[in-house]
Amino acid sequence: MPKPYSHVPDSYRALSALERSTRDDDVLPHTVQELVRLRASQINGCGFCVDMHSHDALESGERTERLFSVAAWREAPWFTREERAALALTEEMTRLADRADAVPDDVWEEAAAVFDERALALLVTTVATINAWNRISVATRQIAGSHRRAA
Repeated sequence: MPKPYSHVPDSYRALSALERSTRDDDVLPHTVQELVRLRASQINGCGFCVDMHSHDALESGERTERLFSVAAWREAPWFTREERAALALTEEMTRLADRADAVPDDVWEEAAAVFDERALALLVTTVATINAWNRISVATRQIAGSHRRAA
């Protein structure tokens, strides 16, 4: 379905507003935001969003070696404690149905230990928002890179 949002512009505007509300680099570092968006998109198999957030991260100065290893962040040495906590929480929130305890206490507690409540709330909202975008893009078969070609 090309341009699915043209059929529901109010929904697009609402989701876009939610997305904008999560982008507060002073509270949650931009690097963390893009890593989280990229990791959730990888898990959800959203080529459109993987492509978009990889390019966004590169444009904001992210190193390629880090982007190449986001899917294997546990084994890669170049992620900070904060980034690891955010990526762990992202994985649990994205895979809610994979276990009875959807977000294990230890994952939540580590995120709460490295982020204050405002940053943690932004992180949770960022993960929820990218999961919504992923589901829409995957269901409507949005093509990776098409957002850059259309511009």
